[in-house]
Amino acid sequence: MKFLWIILAAIAVFFIILIYNAVKSKKNGRKLKEEKVHLSEKQQIEYAEKLGKMIKCETVSVKGSYDDTEFAKLRKTMAELFPLIHEKAEKMTFGDDCWIFKIEGKDKSRNIMLMSHHDVVAANGEWKHPPFCGEIHDGALWGRGTVDTKTSLFAEFTAVEELLAEGFVPECNLYIGSSHNEEIFGDGFALAVEYFKNNGIKFETVLDEGGGIIDPPVDFVKCKCAMIATHEKGRRTLVCTAKQSGETKAFTLSKNPPTVRMANFISEISSKNIFISRLYPVVRAMFEGLCPYMPFIARLVCANLWCFGGIIKLLAPKINSQAASMLGTTMTVTNISGTSKDKICKADIYLRFIDENDFEKDLDKLKKIAAKHGVEISEGGVNESYVPADITQKGFTYTNECIAEIFPNFASSVYLLPAGTDARHMTSVCNCALRFAPLEMNNQQFDSVHNPNENISLKAIGNAVVFYKHFVKNYK
Repeated sequence: MKFLWIILAAIAVFFIILIYNAVKSKKNGRKLKEEKVHLSEKQQIEYAEKLGKMIKCETVSVKGSYDDTEFAKLRKTMAELFPLIHEKAEKMTFGDDCWIFKIEGKDKSRNIMLMSHHDVVAANGEWKHPPFCGEIHDGALWGRGTVDTKTSLFAEFTAVEELLAEGFVPECNLYIGSSHNEEIFGDGFALAVEYFKNNGIKFETVLDEGGGIIDPPVDFVKCKCAMIATHEKGRRTLVCTAKQSGETKAFTLSKNPPTVRMANFISEISSKNIFISRLYPVVRAMFEGLCPYMPFIARLVCANLWCFGGIIKLLAPKINSQAASMLGTTMTVTNISGTSKDKICKADIYLRFIDENDFEKDLDKLKKIAAKHGVEISEGGVNESYVPADITQKGFTYTNECIAEIFPNFASSVYLLPAGTDARHMTSVCNCALRFAPLEMNNQQFDSVHNPNENISLKAIGNAVVFYKHFVKNYK
């Protein structure tokens, strides 16, 4: 009987801990307030019309070639829109067209940077409005680059231009950087970072694109969320080769030619979940950050990931593909070449990973499966991993304070970015490189990135200017 009471007491304590953590998590969250109206409709339209001039510049980046025609058109447009920045800032160019503007601050030993990119992907598919029209329709500005990422670039420049017009001098050196080949993983910002390293220039805080203000990433959060990416996945490419010359009795040419062995290998690694899956610290932090804005049952789970982490890991792939990609390594097989008559068959594997130690184990498993099918694996041309932002730094705390001030009605949280940004280069000269553009988007606008019908609301354009202006003006 005594043993039964001990078990019941332990169960009671267990549930008390779960409930306590759920209640505590709600109290720890920032209390959401009413939406602030920062600009009039007239001001929003004025900003959108100026941004529309940038959208009309068809700065499409193409791997392996560079045509300066539209990029030169954009440079001319920027000089016309932002004369004070072009007059007062030191401008440096890296590669074909990566811009770095530097405005000296009161303390010349300290540096911060606002980042973006001015290249865009091709505008394929059917569009409701011409993809480079830069026109206002239905309360939004339409065109390729409105979300990714000429709006944030415009807002950064506009904020600084207006502050300079007021005679403002930043507390520390302020850099604005924008590359011309981010979309094709180009060398623009890599060359800029090489310059920073050679000249001993380091940054306290970097704010790039990547995150945004979106509909909740999980259904049971009922408010929009400002998602700050503090880490992005590393990249690795592998070359897979199956050869006739390596035939053994187990792989006779008649039954298992190179094409068949490669097909079997790809089939196995694609049909099985062969990679390590776990809730990494940044993913845990995302659920914990959103936890205060969840209903009680969901909060009970997310406030107690020590107990229910396995459930979250199981459900994440069912939420959406982006949530699934935050659990570990993802893989894409490309460039498969060879026929049944060829003596060799090749394929490339593109991998995105989170943790280097886990990835080495994933890679070892991949190689063992390859060996089983008589496929050789060698390194491709890409092998990059990136350091997460240090969220104990003041830049992270300050960014959240700015979000709370300008967007008091939205929650905010960290997350892991599955895609790539130029901020990855800056992690070697800044330990607080954040990926967040203050653009409010609905699901259609979010999905329009690299897809037809890209557009952004006029309110979002104006509020982005307000955010960057506040960020720069009050950075101490």
